[in-house]
Amino acid sequence: MFKIEIKWHEITNQTMKELKDALSFYNYSFPIEVRETESVFLQSLRYAETQKLNNYHFIAGYQNEELISIVTAHYLADVNAGFIVYLVTNPKIRSKGLGAKSLQKIEEVLQQDSIHAGYDSLKTIVLETETEEMVHSEKEKEDCVKRTNFFMKNGFYKVEDFLYFQPPIHDDGVDVPLHLFMKQRTEQEISKSEVKRIVKAMYVEKYHHGNGIEKEVLNTSYRKMNLEKHDLFCD
Repeated sequence: MFKIEIKWHEITNQTMKELKDALSFYNYSFPIEVRETESVFLQSLRYAETQKLNNYHFIAGYQNEELISIVTAHYLADVNAGFIVYLVTNPKIRSKGLGAKSLQKIEEVLQQDSIHAGYDSLKTIVLETETEEMVHSEKEKEDCVKRTNFFMKNGFYKVEDFLYFQPPIHDDGVDVPLHLFMKQRTEQEISKSEVKRIVKAMYVEKYHHGNGIEKEVLNTSYRKMNLEKHDLFCD
């Protein structure tokens, strides 16, 4: 059986060579119209350095000095949840367990964040995936189904009956309806009110502090989800 030996590196603002390689890997993996700018990654790393409990991770996996995987995630201390933003693997070695190993690695890292924040265990992990309505071709539809099956195979489930929008990450000002997928890591079920709190933390930590999206823009997207009577930011 093919076995992948991976050496994991935590990317920081101080590891400039690895950071440059990881960003090149990211840019190569996504078409320009859906990429976030490199400044978002740099800002997220800088912001994490100022935090005591919240955190941001940019993990790179190497095989024989070749970069084969990157995964990024935020730890949201107030809700004891991890938010996986990107998981990208080398297409030449997919279907060999690399994606699952990358998920396992970031889960271990987020678990350590949870313990550092004073919890016994990380409560849940959340991520966004595109909806079926977003695909434009049979190939994209096939990839969408594969991603959904991959996450479900690795313990995630789709949050049903929950309207979610990714706020505008590009200059077009368009927010995007997406699915939320979650992985429960404790026996206690995640209630709808807890999902709402997690989404609020995602908006504040990732999209405001990480992406630098203005508060009023985020408030507009937040209102569309009908999560509560108050805006995300009330000042």
